[in-house]
Amino acid sequence: MSTLHATELLGGEAYDAQGNFVGRVTELFIEPSDQPNRIARYLLGRGKYLPLVARHEQVSFVAPGVIKLNVAERDLDHFAPNEGWLAVRKDLLDQQIIDTKGRKVVRVNDIDLAEQPTNGTVELRVTDVDVGLTGAARRLLQGLASPSFIRHIQKQLPARVIRWEFVNLIESDPLRRVKLRITHNRLENMHPADLADIMEDLSATERQSIIASLDEQTAAETLAELDSRLTSQIVEKMAPEQAADILEEMEPDKAADVLAGLSPEVSQDVFDELRSEEAREMANLLRFDENSAGGMMTTDFVLVGESASRGEVVDWIRKKEGESGILDNVYLIDGDAKLSGAVEVARLLVAPEEQAVSEIKSEPLVWVPADANEKDVFELFDKYNLRSLAVVDGNGRPVGVVTVDDVVTRLRAQL
Repeated sequence: MSTLHATELLGGEAYDAQGNFVGRVTELFIEPSDQPNRIARYLLGRGKYLPLVARHEQVSFVAPGVIKLNVAERDLDHFAPNEGWLAVRKDLLDQQIIDTKGRKVVRVNDIDLAEQPTNGTVELRVTDVDVGLTGAARRLLQGLASPSFIRHIQKQLPARVIRWEFVNLIESDPLRRVKLRITHNRLENMHPADLADIMEDLSATERQSIIASLDEQTAAETLAELDSRLTSQIVEKMAPEQAADILEEMEPDKAADVLAGLSPEVSQDVFDELRSEEAREMANLLRFDENSAGGMMTTDFVLVGESASRGEVVDWIRKKEGESGILDNVYLIDGDAKLSGAVEVARLLVAPEEQAVSEIKSEPLVWVPADANEKDVFELFDKYNLRSLAVVDGNGRPVGVVTVDDVVTRLRAQL
């Protein structure tokens, strides 16, 4: 099974079953709804005449610069545009794609095709996308040198290709995405931080397209990793109900930060679409100065009575099924609902079933008032090597927790 390249066929001559010249190959089409990697049709240009289309089963021979058909010219169809077809030259060559295995954005220089002879016909299957110097050299020398000379040159260059199954196409038109059956399942399996890095290399339209096609949880996790300026740009262009659905999947502090970065009109529209519980949480967070402990904290943390046993606490966490928030520490309150301690989860797991959690709490108890400035927060994390820090109101009651990732994010922003 030999390998051809799209650029070796584009511009090539096409001959019918009688050996008559039909036209030149001006485009190659994939039909994803049928076979996601097969060249389904060949567009044959004929100068001032209407172009013709040869179907894959009408092709008997392919080689660099030439294709031969097993039918007469009169058996070919006239070309009619179809948005369900993926055009190699128009939609792939020189376009940006996402390499989901390498976790980066790359530009397509060429497409590698494998021949599959079948019952007197030759099918071409897309195997790889060339994003390296070999494809660039073919494009540069096309029409200036013979195919054999170009192939000799490319052997001296390092190959850089991506398997077709690891390619994620970027299509901004949602209707055409459906027609082309472009899915983003592979993106949803990536780490949100990697996906955010990829999105930063895309245009505003492309970023919007990617976020719009992700499930709400993945979109929320990715937006939380993006630069706040880009996050605001993306959310500003969303329908308020869609933005609200995504914000509800975020940690409360991250969602509040997003709301705070929107224009007042958009922020209010999105806020109005939030469920009442999430709206209350975000309203409470937004009343704090962004550079204070209250402005940094999340309200998603585990809070239990100090008289509870270790077994009762673990059972309660299990029943929450992953909705228990920050699990570096479990925070304790006394009979007056005031903060009375913190228990490291590691100690909780090894303690006896009936032991009261108040007996295994960490010392000293470290906390900050909600109006403490971020410098005080940073100093406490550094001094006590903390993973999370309780935030209390004026009555000593816990209202939230600052986590180490919040601290790292703030410090990186100041670099």
